[in-house]
Amino acid sequence: MRLVAVLGYSDRRTPGLHRVCAARLARAEQAAGLDDVVLFTGWARGGSPAAEADLMASGWKAPVRARVVDRHARTTLGNVRSIARLARKLGVDEVVLVTSSWHARRASALLRAALAGSGATLHTATADERVTPLRGARELASWTIVPLLALVAARTR
Repeated sequence: MRLVAVLGYSDRRTPGLHRVCAARLARAEQAAGLDDVVLFTGWARGGSPAAEADLMASGWKAPVRARVVDRHARTTLGNVRSIARLARKLGVDEVVLVTSSWHARRASALLRAALAGSGATLHTATADERVTPLRGARELASWTIVPLLALVAARTR
């Protein structure tokens, strides 16, 4: 069984589904098959009445085995821990991580740590939206704490 995990995204200003999140959702629909379980992760930011996960789930069009919504993941670490827990619970053979190309390396590094010992292989499917200077700088800064976060992720059960 495969788990396709779609990471949410918000700029904290855009009402509804942000275009980055919409691109991830579209990429996930391309990657998902009939027997897959799809996990949508992301919380409600700011004054938004709906969580990113709910917005993605309501926009999903492809037929799949099951859809799971996680409204509590607030960070990449929270996302990967949720993915790893569900992967272990379901006993999946493969996890497909769907995120942006500029976010994929960091998210994959943390998810590999969280999946350690589960027997699941990890693949990424990326949406190729353009990285902005602000997103690039944020990703670069985030790498300074990846080793510490990977240790926390590895403790996910």
